[in-house]
Amino acid sequence: MGTFVLNVAKGRIAHYASLPNANDALIAIPIEASGVEADATLIDYDTVAALLAGPSNEQTTMGRKVLTNVGVTIDDANDRVALDSDNIVWAAATGNPISDILIAYDPDTTTGTDADLIPLSWHDFAATPDGTDITVTVNDFARAS
Repeated sequence: MGTFVLNVAKGRIAHYASLPNANDALIAIPIEASGVEADATLIDYDTVAALLAGPSNEQTTMGRKVLTNVGVTIDDANDRVALDSDNIVWAAATGNPISDILIAYDPDTTTGTDADLIPLSWHDFAATPDGTDITVTVNDFARAS
């Protein structure tokens, strides 16, 4: 017999997505196109504060968005857990171009700081805000296997 993790237990990300606390949330943070660090560096950050303290910058004009209707699906056939949410929309977006979106877990949206936020997933998404809506079509924003 081999060593394995049962599908329902794969990844803390699935746990964060399913927490019932009214004050916690998964949030999308747009990242400016200039100054983004290499993936090999980004993957090691433990908080959003630490990540943003480096050369990668948040695009603050667009603002952060809370993910809504986050769903966790256990996929036994493919031995993974998939996470999905409603699409993310920045209405009448303006500001500097973005190249990426960071999804982070905020354990307390009422009092949390970036030092409390846990970075979960990083997504390539290039857009130049021009006053029109920017929509991110979410189709399994993360999979843990």
